[in-house]
Amino acid sequence: MGRGDLTDAEWERLRPFLPVSNGRCGRWRDHRQVIDGILHRVRTGVQWRDLPERFGPWKTVYERHRLWSADGTWERLLQQVQAAADAAGEIDWDIAVDSTIVRAHQHAAGAYTDPPPALASKGAQAAEHQRDAVAESARPAGGGGAGGEGLGRSRGGLTSKLHLSADGRCRPLSLVVTGGQRADCTQFQPVLEKIRVPRTGPGRPRTKPDSLAADKAYSNGPCRDYLRRRGIRHTISEKADSQAARLRKGSRGGRPPGFDAERYKKRNTVERTINRLKQSRAVATRYDKRGYVFLGTATTAALVIWLRT
Repeated sequence: MGRGDLTDAEWERLRPFLPVSNGRCGRWRDHRQVIDGILHRVRTGVQWRDLPERFGPWKTVYERHRLWSADGTWERLLQQVQAAADAAGEIDWDIAVDSTIVRAHQHAAGAYTDPPPALASKGAQAAEHQRDAVAESARPAGGGGAGGEGLGRSRGGLTSKLHLSADGRCRPLSLVVTGGQRADCTQFQPVLEKIRVPRTGPGRPRTKPDSLAADKAYSNGPCRDYLRRRGIRHTISEKADSQAARLRKGSRGGRPPGFDAERYKKRNTVERTINRLKQSRAVATRYDKRGYVFLGTATTAALVIWLRT
């Protein structure tokens, strides 16, 4: 077993939830070998073509990662690991929300405008191309170009922004990728609505945290109204200009929003979660052209954090 590969215990936690061959499209190359190759690339940021030979053909490893990023397999694996942790009472539901900028490498630019067409071939290869075409069409709309692939243009070049929520033990609960110029508050609701931890037994998935902490970027009316509608206790620091405007209105300005200084100290958990994610070099620097593939890369890094925490 190489450095960074799955241990036997980690493999046993993932194996029951991995896709199974339907017998019509040929045999899958060993899932464990391919996953180890994906983890190696996520950790080191190496080009796919430069993967060590012990992981098998690089094209197989890349296509498996691309396919699982498109059809949501990585997200389902992450949810299953979260479900096991929640059943054992190991999730701290006092969460925090934030975002981080990810510098895009020059190789991340230049994605095709349209999804690649399915190629006509025979046997298992044709079935795999058909499966890939379905995965491409099922990904979120947006087409090619920087905006559609979660790339934002700025004076410093192309950047992406990774929005996330983290539990009290510095583990990612949900991830959203946008262009680097997008404001944090615009993705507040999508990040919270992506929290979905299934139950190991009967019952609906858990989607509501006990409390939430966030910085001033989320201190606006829509964010606070959304939290009140869902009944989520929150601690969000108030912006200086908002406070001054409220004071100028006097009694018409309403009460100041509640703020728990001690609870706000726990907001550092999301900052530490970001540091953990960016220990994976393919997350700290974006090399993936497609936005959904980069989201799969970040989700894979989050899955490793859950498995090893």
